[in-house]
Amino acid sequence: MLKPDYWERAKQDLARADPVMARLIDAYPELHLARRSDAFTALCRAIVGQQISVKAADAIWRRFVDRAAPEQNASPFPALSPQRIVALPPGALRECGFSTRKADYLTDLAGHFASGRLVPAQWRTLDDESLIAALCDVKGIGRWTAEMFLIFHELRPDVFPVDDIGLQKAIAVHYHRGRRVAASTLRRHGARWRPWRSVATWYLWRSLDPLPVEY
Repeated sequence: MLKPDYWERAKQDLARADPVMARLIDAYPELHLARRSDAFTALCRAIVGQQISVKAADAIWRRFVDRAAPEQNASPFPALSPQRIVALPPGALRECGFSTRKADYLTDLAGHFASGRLVPAQWRTLDDESLIAALCDVKGIGRWTAEMFLIFHELRPDVFPVDDIGLQKAIAVHYHRGRRVAASTLRRHGARWRPWRSVATWYLWRSLDPLPVEY
């Protein structure tokens, strides 16, 4: 998968600005951000994975794809249709294993896409905060989920998810001898990494888990 066009420049700038970041970048020379699916499918997957184990999420996701896109159930990267999900009969999502709340979240997400309230082709005109606000209008999508989507799917270069536990832990490990610090301190670190805070965050995550996440 192609790397973002800014990736090499971001690596160089971060390495020059921060010796810790230079070491992390050198540790993962072949890895980079990459998207793997369309926007709607990526957001569905994000909602499916909320507050449950990876194993449980994978099982529910497979049943969901079987029901919502049976012709793609053998594909590792299925493309789901919001119109098809809106048209599913009552109870279909519950039969896939979703809670009533998550079924409502997915239906609301599908409605936003089907009605034109969310149009991915228009997102390039929005700055990060405007896109986060638009995504947070969907039931079940909060700021953290929106930020993850901007990093992993939209490949926005300067998102800094200060509420992310992995980011907090990695900064503690690499900059504060394992001691957790306040959000204001996290933001001071982030200020050094502008305009490539997504990239810095990605390398900090890799230091905890070498396997990249893809949306």
